[in-house]
Amino acid sequence: MTVIIIKSDDELRKMAHASKIVAEVLELLKEFIAPGVTTKDIESFAEEIIRRRGGTATFKGYRGYPASLCASVNEEVVHGIPSKKKILKEGDVVKIDVGVTKNGFIGDAARSYPVGKISESAAKLLRVTEESLSLGIEKACRDNRVFDISHSIQRHVEEHGYSVVRAFVGHGVGRDLHEEPPIPNYGPPGKGPRLKCGMVLAIEPMINSGGHEVRILDDGWTAVTKDGNLSAHFEHTVAVTDKGPQILTIL
Repeated sequence: MTVIIIKSDDELRKMAHASKIVAEVLELLKEFIAPGVTTKDIESFAEEIIRRRGGTATFKGYRGYPASLCASVNEEVVHGIPSKKKILKEGDVVKIDVGVTKNGFIGDAARSYPVGKISESAAKLLRVTEESLSLGIEKACRDNRVFDISHSIQRHVEEHGYSVVRAFVGHGVGRDLHEEPPIPNYGPPGKGPRLKCGMVLAIEPMINSGGHEVRILDDGWTAVTKDGNLSAHFEHTVAVTDKGPQILTIL
């Protein structure tokens, strides 16, 4: 039986504190990310912010993951491991996924960043992916169902000729990074668990400019598009409330 954990008001406040650190990291990275920066530099920069704010990096050691955040470049979809050898160049797209734990609760979010000036096609993919996240969040309302979120994302993405990654999905989040329910970015509306106030969801469309298939590199973590085409990723931690969806990972 699926057990979805409902958070109390006090727990939601604690989640909001962790989530604000995530939001601050992602916002400050807008100015930090530039040609010549390595993905290891990004990790070090983020680690320092998290430490100064009294949080810890949730991802480090999670299921054996070796880094404090995920940094995925171009055709890398998700779970890219930061490296001194991965130097960003003009025209790249880098996706940063960050989790922060504070007071026992987790905030989780991701953003795709242009490195310098990017192509119009890349900029469109980022725009449509972020729009799909916003549309999914709009459906995170009491009495809706999980797949209402999923369908809203899929419809918008496919209307623009892109594909939804199926190998990875969003998830509940709280004391644990991955809680029930899973939140696919595709599927029929009106299906899945009913949303209730106090549920907290990490909604995260991962969208490819080509086909949806991915493969895992030899490092055992980094997922890349099977056809080598560009991928984008945006994510927010969102609470279901009686006043509608509340984005926690925002300043």
